[in-house]
Amino acid sequence: MTAPRATPGGLRDVGVVNWLACRVAGRVAGTGPPNLFRTLARRRGLFRGWLWFAGRLMPAGTLPRRETELVILRVAHLRDCRYEFDHHVRIAGRSGVRPPDVARVEAGPSAGGWTPREQAILAATDQLHHEQDLDDATWTRLRTHLTEGECVELTVLVGHYEMLATVITALRVQPDRPRRPTGSTRRRPGGR
Repeated sequence: MTAPRATPGGLRDVGVVNWLACRVAGRVAGTGPPNLFRTLARRRGLFRGWLWFAGRLMPAGTLPRRETELVILRVAHLRDCRYEFDHHVRIAGRSGVRPPDVARVEAGPSAGGWTPREQAILAATDQLHHEQDLDDATWTRLRTHLTEGECVELTVLVGHYEMLATVITALRVQPDRPRRPTGSTRRRPGGR
């Protein structure tokens, strides 16, 4: 990846309210203020509107968080968006997504171990990515597991993370550094 095309903003660039939102997001993700957030926050009103919208999908969506994270990870994998993938691997564990699940996300919906509902959701995610549409068979299968409203939310979730992957890639958003654990007592060589 080359240097960022839009440098992540600092406090003066993004404003106090946006800076605080970025800091909270970093705490949740286990990083400093995320570079994606700091980049988007350069457009202050757009950032706040996006943050509200994105928050309605995750974490405040109606789909179970585990399923939401599986979808996000699958989109990030399909888009080869390492930033998005790594960011959500860090937070997905709190939603019940374990390392074997992450490996299966990369393998896809036909990998063993998925529930029928998860398999239908991931197959729909793949089809939305590849075709930007769902055929009738995929829709019917999805509807056996999800309500009509949940299907609407799923399509918006996939589309949103496809959009984010485009923004991250086009702007060359750099990876976030994991935050150092607080309270660690590292000793210096020869010290106590």
